[in-house]
Amino acid sequence: MFRKVSGDKPDRVSFLLIPNFSMSAFTAMLEPMRLANYSTGRTVYEWEILSRDGEPVTASNGVRIIADRGVADAPHLENVVVCSGLDAQLFHDNVVFGWLRRWAREGTHVGAVCTGAHVLAHAGLLNGYRCTIHWENLESFREAFPDLDIQPELFEVDRDRFTCAGGVAASDMMLTEIARRHGAEIAAAVSELFMHERIREGHDNQRLPLQARLRISHPRLIQAIAEMEHNVEEALTREEIAARVGLSRRQLERLFRRYLNTSPARYYLRLRLERARLLLTQSTMPVTEIAFACGFTSASHFSKCYRDMFTRTPRDERRVREPAGHGDAAAATVQ
Repeated sequence: MFRKVSGDKPDRVSFLLIPNFSMSAFTAMLEPMRLANYSTGRTVYEWEILSRDGEPVTASNGVRIIADRGVADAPHLENVVVCSGLDAQLFHDNVVFGWLRRWAREGTHVGAVCTGAHVLAHAGLLNGYRCTIHWENLESFREAFPDLDIQPELFEVDRDRFTCAGGVAASDMMLTEIARRHGAEIAAAVSELFMHERIREGHDNQRLPLQARLRISHPRLIQAIAEMEHNVEEALTREEIAARVGLSRRQLERLFRRYLNTSPARYYLRLRLERARLLLTQSTMPVTEIAFACGFTSASHFSKCYRDMFTRTPRDERRVREPAGHGDAAAATVQ
């Protein structure tokens, strides 16, 4: 993952913080480095904080982090990790994109945590590479960059690029790197200091299993919900879902009523509308396209269902969220 340095020099990592970055993903990757130094009794990792202009950067939780320097004052770097969070899809800064491309051309290993994959993609640095992003952003990221090889992994390491879904998955990615560079024993020691039960592999699921998410264990019901989640764009009928899990429609209705206190149709509708809500707030897709992407045959029917569920229309949903998002984007954009 990280660029190999000669001799016993420590690996040096530069964190590029984007406004509204995820503090949890940033610290989840940074802290294993600190504990690796502690566990080995020597400095095996060094790090610095970058911002666009060298000024402090505010995280999504409101905490401001002081930068060590700006991108223009960091002409040659070994490893860069882009950290972003809320509204990363709105970040368009040609200065930052230019520096990222320059570093990559010079051999810097470039990666991202959480929604930082959006920044790398906009800079053109994920073309031809496998990548991943937080599960909540997967659909909108695929819509925005249909030609990228996007995987629903915890993290992806592909040659001199690496991306991570964020959250504590950043620790799993860093612990995997520590094991590769310094041995499994050191990685296990760091993991234990974290009270991190196990080091997950990149292909582990980002989301909790359905049983844990919904706190139900009925296998046919779990299977039915999985069918719904896998068929959002072309919605299945209740008869089709029942047939796929080996139940009658009436049996399926009873299961949903007993365990979830709702009907299959109502559950499926909410699932599709929640997917639409993510696309509305995380992408610039037209409302009509979002309607079709979430299994609705017309924009008017989609709008009515959305208003009934969330008390506002899809266009109102987007307008409600515009002020903060567009403000951040405008501040970050340089023509």
